[in-house]
Amino acid sequence: MSESLQASVVLVDHKVQFTGSLRSHPPLTIDYVPPLGDGQGYTPLELVLFSLAACSGATVATLLRRMQKDVSGLEVHARGVRREQHPTGFAHIDLEFDLKSMNADQETVVRAIRLSEESFCPVWAMLKGSVEITATHTIAIP
Repeated sequence: MSESLQASVVLVDHKVQFTGSLRSHPPLTIDYVPPLGDGQGYTPLELVLFSLAACSGATVATLLRRMQKDVSGLEVHARGVRREQHPTGFAHIDLEFDLKSMNADQETVVRAIRLSEESFCPVWAMLKGSVEITATHTIAIP
């Protein structure tokens, strides 16, 4: 049986600022940049990048740990380039995984990133059919 997820947003000003809530977590402000909005929150596309970075990072960290690799730190940076024509979603997204590990090697990290893309990160799976996504990584010893 599949799990149902829910999100709600409420318009809070005369432009397009919304407050959203998920489960019992603190509210999140969503807004557009001027002139459409006032720039008082995250844009929806920023939240897409945020979700992709968190989802891919969580799956890569989990996979590396299952492969008996140390993960003492991981930062995932997502940079999206928007299309010029409407809808102005992403044409391309670059993901950069900056890993701190005592024993991870290039081959294992590449495998974990590939598995995240192909099998484990649902956000990546939803985006990759319509957006070109490239991933790079670095490994540093803490």
